[in-house]
Amino acid sequence: MRKRTLILAAALTTGLLTATPASAAPSGLAGDFNGDGYRDVAAGAPCTDVGPASCAGAVVVLYGSASGVSAARRAVITQNSAGVPGTAESGDLFGAALAAGDLDRDGYSDLVVGASNESIGDRDGVGSGTVLWGSASGLTSGKGLPQPSTLAEYGNFSRGIAADDFDGDGDPDVTLTGQSHTRIYRGPFTRAGGPSSHSVVGELGTTYEVIAGDMTGDGAAERVYPFNVDGDTGGQINYFRWTGTTYKMAELPNADGYPGSIGDIDRDGYGDLVLGDHTDPYDLKPGGHKGGQITVWYGGPTGPDPAQRPTVIHQDTAGVPGAGETDDGFGRAVSTGDINGDGYADVVVSAPGEDLGAAKDAGSVTVLFGSAAGLTTTGVKSYTQDTAGVPGSAESWDGFGSAVALKDVTRDGRADLVVGVAGENSTGGLWTLRGSASGLTTSGAQGITTTAVSLKSGSGLGSVVAQ
Repeated sequence: MRKRTLILAAALTTGLLTATPASAAPSGLAGDFNGDGYRDVAAGAPCTDVGPASCAGAVVVLYGSASGVSAARRAVITQNSAGVPGTAESGDLFGAALAAGDLDRDGYSDLVVGASNESIGDRDGVGSGTVLWGSASGLTSGKGLPQPSTLAEYGNFSRGIAADDFDGDGDPDVTLTGQSHTRIYRGPFTRAGGPSSHSVVGELGTTYEVIAGDMTGDGAAERVYPFNVDGDTGGQINYFRWTGTTYKMAELPNADGYPGSIGDIDRDGYGDLVLGDHTDPYDLKPGGHKGGQITVWYGGPTGPDPAQRPTVIHQDTAGVPGAGETDDGFGRAVSTGDINGDGYADVVVSAPGEDLGAAKDAGSVTVLFGSAAGLTTTGVKSYTQDTAGVPGSAESWDGFGSAVALKDVTRDGRADLVVGVAGENSTGGLWTLRGSASGLTTSGAQGITTTAVSLKSGSGLGSVVAQ
């Protein structure tokens, strides 16, 4: 076999990033790793080869600016980067899950990175989590989160990560999921000591997903855990809300799907839960829709009312482009954010299995807009690599929409769209479209491939983008 090598940029290469001026206070924004007031993009490339270690994994950071992100302002970080705990080993999948938040409250956002297949001693595939600390120079050194000693072999701990303030005390917290163990790490965090405490989340067994956001309007984010049910992955949805003294678990027995996102779609002060149910119905899963669907569960003072009739949208919904076809994967990735600056959260839904002509699994993303009446199909638009102004062209197995994230990287008050294209040129890439008063625009759209960020082998860039 031909030996493959990987040329990696240093964790922060001289000349690639301009530090925040000494006189400027760091912004404190989640996702702004260098504190300059522009949110940044962190994407996983979990199957990147690091030297001889295949699929060891890497994280690519593109720093925001008034003109958007650029491959020229980047960092590529692996477990072999200076200051990062651990060692890059084959199959670690460093970067398989990501979550951003200012854990130590110094004004610079930090990044929690999952290596879901990390081996610990003689236990293979246990998984681990690492915090990379933000600074005026961007993400620099890191610290491993406390590792439970009882994790199962091949338990994939850290496959799901969320960072938010779960108890409303002003300090961000972190939760990691995995087989048999889901844990919560409580803030405040310090660089020397890590979290103030951590423990197993009660009443939970195996779950590999987590969604966080404030659905009750009390300033404390709920933690939503989709559960695997025999014959129906994501067939049970439980969430925890803070009561002021403890966490209380609630169920949404009629909800289904994973992954998800939380945003205030109807601008009533309560976050709304969007669930992607991308799996086609089959004999053991009678619910859902051919080609996939999304559902919206609207928040309230005690969270979503389980008796409500949620909004259901799929590609056969009137006004939605396309048609529901087997294995489209509509809902494989979802994100919420205010694209047009009207104060209502909008929703982006991916269908990475969408066929475009002869191009199999080329992929598409669909944008739906929030309103006082909830999520609407008025003005809905879909985008592919064949859309005028979008870089590249639709090709088989590109998987345009392998991940999506809405975040304002230009600081103009409108969320921009980051699209993962994990199959681009077999190694992956990141596409960006700017938000505007009329919605997404292809003016200034970018396509950034692994070549542009000096990833030369393996990769999977774009399979994960930090929310």
